[in-house]
Amino acid sequence: MELLKIDCLGKTLRLEGSLAGWQQLFWDNNLVSQKSAAADNHGLRVHVFELAQQPQAATEPQAQAAGDTIQIRLETDLIWQPFKLDYRLLQDDEVIAQGSRTSQDIERQTPEQAPEAKPRLGLAGLASLGFKLLKSAKVIKVVLAGASIAAYSWMFSFQFAIALIACLMFHEYGHIRAMQYFGMKTKGIYLIPFMGGLALSDEKINTRWQDVVISIMGPSFGLLLSLASLVAYQVTGNSFFAGLASFNALLNLFNLLPILPLDGGHILKSISFSMNSITGLVACILGAAIGVYLSYSLGLALLGFLLLIGSLEIVFEWRHRHQSHLLPLDRYGQLFSGAWYLLTVAALIGIIWYFATQGDAILALPLQILQS
Repeated sequence: MELLKIDCLGKTLRLEGSLAGWQQLFWDNNLVSQKSAAADNHGLRVHVFELAQQPQAATEPQAQAAGDTIQIRLETDLIWQPFKLDYRLLQDDEVIAQGSRTSQDIERQTPEQAPEAKPRLGLAGLASLGFKLLKSAKVIKVVLAGASIAAYSWMFSFQFAIALIACLMFHEYGHIRAMQYFGMKTKGIYLIPFMGGLALSDEKINTRWQDVVISIMGPSFGLLLSLASLVAYQVTGNSFFAGLASFNALLNLFNLLPILPLDGGHILKSISFSMNSITGLVACILGAAIGVYLSYSLGLALLGFLLLIGSLEIVFEWRHRHQSHLLPLDRYGQLFSGAWYLLTVAALIGIIWYFATQGDAILALPLQILQS
């Protein structure tokens, strides 16, 4: 990940690093210093390199002597969790820049972009260009929305299709709002028949906290919609609101399953991959085991099975967490994210359970699906 990007003698000085301990320093996109991976991935690091001295005038040949160089020294003191980077830049032992960076700075930064490849000619290149143009056109959203309504109307009914599209749009809008909160440019919501919806952005996330918030805001908005529908049902007694609340809760609950690329998979992966000790891994395994036990104890067989499969997938990938470019959560972030996730799951299950006890066979269907 990009740890630091500052000006140095009119050129960009960029420091890249990872949790594995390696660091690379680039000046004007040229590698000038690097540190190998190490078990001690934080603390003081010193990068030193030399630049050729530029002659002040053409009439001063002595300034062009081979020994005339400028020594650049970058000192960094790095803490990963909670992230803080203190730096000091020296030119020939004179401090020319210093400061510090936190996780908020990492969230706002725009990483160095690689040079764009020249477009290829031929059918493959033309097809790729056509797809990009089609994807960027606003009309594709209308086409996909129409196809989704037609598909769900064919499977269920037109009224149910409209309600389902509304639930999907509200869920995806939660993702969009989270992206906008982090200052990311969004491309809008795309509805995919039989697959749900997608909230897209061209920008990449830089931290696990961004991944958690963007992922969980969709189900959180879905929970708000179910709660609003529950209140509307209590006030009006209209069974339409009861069905909307129950089935919308089921939709968002499945999105919170710890299976990639679902929202729950991103959330639990960010939490577990931010744990840098065996104790963290054990806590992740115990949490998954407790979740599976409670699911089967409550008769939620399908939920327990999918929870087991998804948790095992995340545990098996845990060893590769240091290879990610995302800044990990600190301890507070891990606890807060875990509590937010569990409370959202519990609230959605509670809504499903409540309507299943109302004596209506249709309203009991979401709970029956979880118990299958």
